[in-house]
Amino acid sequence: MNDSVASEVAREDAGRLDKSAIRRIVIGVMLAMLLAAVDQTIVATALPTIGGELNDLSHLPWVVTAYLLSATAVTPLYGKLADIIGRRTTLLTAIVVFIAGSVLCAIAPSMWFLILARFVQGLGGGGLIALAQTIVADIIPPRERMRYQAYFATVFVTSSVAGPVLGGFFAEHLHWSMIFWINLPIGGLAYFMTSGILRRLPRHERPHKLDVAGAVLVVGATVTLLLALSWGGGAYPWGSIEIVGLFVVSAVAWVLFVLRLMSAAEPFIPLAVMFNPVVATGTAVNFFVMGTLVGLSIYTPIYFEAVAGLTASQSGFALIALMGGTVTGAQIAGRIMAWYQHYKRGPVAGMMVSIAALTFLAATVSWQPLWGFLVLLTLTGLGLGTIFPVTTVAIQNAVEPHQLGTTTAAFNFFRSLGSAILVAVFGAILLGMLGVGGQSIASLDVLVAEATQRGTPIAPVFGVLFAAGALTLAIGFACLLAMEERPLRAQ
Repeated sequence: MNDSVASEVAREDAGRLDKSAIRRIVIGVMLAMLLAAVDQTIVATALPTIGGELNDLSHLPWVVTAYLLSATAVTPLYGKLADIIGRRTTLLTAIVVFIAGSVLCAIAPSMWFLILARFVQGLGGGGLIALAQTIVADIIPPRERMRYQAYFATVFVTSSVAGPVLGGFFAEHLHWSMIFWINLPIGGLAYFMTSGILRRLPRHERPHKLDVAGAVLVVGATVTLLLALSWGGGAYPWGSIEIVGLFVVSAVAWVLFVLRLMSAAEPFIPLAVMFNPVVATGTAVNFFVMGTLVGLSIYTPIYFEAVAGLTASQSGFALIALMGGTVTGAQIAGRIMAWYQHYKRGPVAGMMVSIAALTFLAATVSWQPLWGFLVLLTLTGLGLGTIFPVTTVAIQNAVEPHQLGTTTAAFNFFRSLGSAILVAVFGAILLGMLGVGGQSIASLDVLVAEATQRGTPIAPVFGVLFAAGALTLAIGFACLLAMEERPLRAQ
């Protein structure tokens, strides 16, 4: 059977996918997404225990940074490979690499071995979320896709709430290696649930050449940028030659990457995708909105503990106001997009609510009671949640089927990059206003404790932090208004 006939047979099989088959695929890819989503949260609460057992506390941040570096850098590569060799092979490869990295992490005898293993784990994790979204886009028309995107939002919120609790429980009552061993049954189930059924996916592969030079440049630019953001203000002052040098190298690599996009016969990220107005504006919206959400989820618990006087476990439960609001907003936006032609109205209203709530919180944080704080945080989350399912479906609706993998991966890449950048910016604001920018510190919790002992008022610092969040959301809101509202395809 030649390739054209095989491709036609695959298309016919995909067209005959029943609800049971679609449900099996969706559950499988949701498990794959859960692997990557939980891994970003479950490690944090186990880090002190890991450092103690491996006798190395000073390099603990690299357990997180190593994963972030590799996962963010390879996300576009997975998208390109999915468009070249197919979704099934690429997703299964990502799952296998992630599981292999998890085993290496679980048996790590030293801190540096664990850091290297986390880098390997990130090489697999970087493709799981983008590939899952691409596969769903292959089997479900844009008009029906919103309710599934809302389910995926539930995966992220669940991981955000359950991850830290599980990580702390495993580290305290079992062993820290369990946070990695748990990936084996989940990953194995995801593999076997999708391996066979994914053969029936519609086939959109086309003869492509992988732009190796472009891939090397984007990986180099990303790695140096994230190194600068992770080291700046901690290991080295922001104005040090090391940090400035990394920023310069990253800037040069980005310029060379753009030049490569303009000159290559088949660039790493096709210009038709990059210059698609819906893709460009939708990606920009997520760059700022996701970055703000991640920044709030990291630094708000510090407010709970340092200002509101909550314990670590209580602050974790209080954060449900933000994350629960986010998934509720996603569910609402999904239903609006599925039933109403003007699907942008929900996110536009939601963003206005988020900006207003965060602005009011910034102005009143010094005297805001905890219940009022949680109400405003819930409203912020509700508005943010309306963005993610709508923009994901909108950009997938705006490109051809054979570009879905590349487009979705590029979308997730820039969303992750926005998270890294804005988290670093928010951290720099917090450090700078507390007067310790450029110092090497063990953690932000220690920093806030020391500031409290010196009598430095902490609540006003968070007021500025929330104001910065409102500003970044306002930029995202402007990009949302500029995003074209194209009718959703029925097929």
